Amino acid sequence: MFGNSKPVISNQPGIHQDLTRTVQRHLTRAWQAPVAEHTRNAFAEAAAWRAAQGKREGGDVPLILDSGCGTARSSRWLAAQHPDALVIALDQSAHRLARGREAGPLPSNLLLLRAECADFWRLAEEAGWRLAAHYLLYPNPWPKAAHLKRRWHGHPVFPSLLNLGGTLEVRSNWPIYLQEMQAALAQASVPATLDALPADAIEAITDFELKYRDSGHALWRLCAHLP
Repeated sequence: MFGNSKPVISNQPGIHQDLTRTVQRHLTRAWQAPVAEHTRNAFAEAAAWRAAQGKREGGDVPLILDSGCGTARSSRWLAAQHPDALVIALDQSAHRLARGREAGPLPSNLLLLRAECADFWRLAEEAGWRLAAHYLLYPNPWPKAAHLKRRWHGHPVFPSLLNLGGTLEVRSNWPIYLQEMQAALAQASVPATLDALPADAIEAITDFELKYRDSGHALWRLCAHLP
């Protein structure tokens, strides 16, 4: 399954011409779409799990969100890298999450949940959650120009993503996606760095990253510190 992935093909040669207008509209208008009931239930489970972990001196245990975690390869890696933090991993696919659970017992600081990320982020924002870190690893690039509003920086939930705070890391094999994310963050007065991952030192932390790396794709990483 690895080493045979085709590069992203798009009819969009650069940053979308409607990006600035789209981001501005979302930054100034609240998104009123209803929240999916299964995600509301997932958030209640997450809140109860987080509360059960207790507090440490000085406040809550640091919280890391792995949104769009797929089979949770990255989530297990994050839990191991940050044993003193809680990691909540979200994916809309019950099948992918089941594959993740089949890989072995989950670390005690990791919770996998089937949820719609956009709805979960809004519920977390409403509850006053503040993240230590948030990972968006190889989100669907939606490379057709007509699909700008399906990319996270063009989605109406973008303000909620900002308001959750923490260190944001986004990886992709389509640099335009990250260039747009960087521009959208700048529009919200958040600076971000964008760098190529060194080809000879990539530790594949997701299934997609492994596939793209072994297919010879250039891989990119954006990092920002959200206020």
